Formats: sequence, C-alpha cells, structure tokens
Amino acid sequence: MNSKSHLKLRALCEGALFVALAQAIGYLKLFELPQGGSITLSMLPIFIYCARWGFGPGMLASIVFSVLQLLLDGAYAWGWQSMVGDYIVAFSVLGVAGLFHKNKYGLFIGTVVGSVARFLVHYVVGATVWAEYMPPEFFGMTMTTPWFYSALYNGSFMLIDMLLCLAVCAILFKPMGKYIRGEDLMAQKAK
Repeated sequence: MNSKSHLKLRALCEGALFVALAQAIGYLKLFELPQGGSITLSMLPIFIYCARWGFGPGMLASIVFSVLQLLLDGAYAWGWQSMVGDYIVAFSVLGVAGLFHKNKYGLFIGTVVGSVARFLVHYVVGATVWAEYMPPEFFGMTMTTPWFYSALYNGSFMLIDMLLCLAVCAILFKPMGKYIRGEDLMAQKAK
C-alpha cells in the first residue's frame, strides 16, 4: 500500500474513532437544559481530529457526528427546521476548526471558532424556530425578545462547553501536542 492511500485509510479510521468517542462522551452530561442543550465535552474529539487532519476530513467527521447526534440524541427536534438547524448544521459547522490545523495553536483557535459557529447556528434557530416556546422569565430576567432569550439560552451551555474544551486542550497540549498537530503524520507524508 502506498503512503498516500495509507494516510487516507488512517484518516478514515481515526475519524471513525474520534466520532465514536465524541458520541460516547456526549452521553456524559454535566448539566442539561429543559429544552435541549447540555454541558459536555463531546466537541473535544472533533476539535482534536480537525486540528490533526485539517478542514476536509474534519468536515466529514463533523457531518457524521451531526447525523449521529440527530439519530441518537435528537429528542428535542420537533420539526424538520430543528432537525436541520439544531443538529445537522449546528454540529457540521464544528468542522471549520480544521481551517486552522496548520497553525501551531490551531487546536485552540479552531475550538473557539467551531464553538462560536455552533453557537451562532443555535442562536438563529432558537430565535426563529423555538421563539414560540420563549418563557416570560429566564435566569430571573423578563424575556421580551426571542433573540435575547436565544442568546441567553444557547450561550449558557455553549460558553461553558467551549471553556471546558479549551481547559482540557490546555492540559493535553503539552504532552500530546505533536500528535494533535499531526507532526507524526508529516513524517509519514515525507516517506
């Protein structure tokens, strides 16, 4: 087997493992909001995979993860708009983290960009699709607009998710940085 096809096979195998790990970690919820959205580290394996392999493979892994999220955790999708927005699009955009894989700190930049992209999708879907479910009060504040409610609701778990991912990335980066950055793959590409 030549080096190029070996790398493609390795990317697919690692992608399957990282997506499975992300799905499994997603079941370990630290906190769950009543209408969906939870605090987990499920995005972390996707971000690590994106930092390691780049945009194309990262997008593929993110899309597969989004389908698994919908099929296995889509209890809150009450219509096609929510299925597409809150699951397929929201989890697929995590793959934009792969755009930064050539940067030494691409894992951190990608984690922030991917998390913000996912938040923006949830924010728009929350303010449009879920607007009719806006309570009169949330976090002790009177809700007057679905845009503000969506920012609070989705920001409450997405910000914590992002910060948790960044904290674990910081812990893993020193001992595993060369693997996260894909430096072991560079040696194989050179052969």
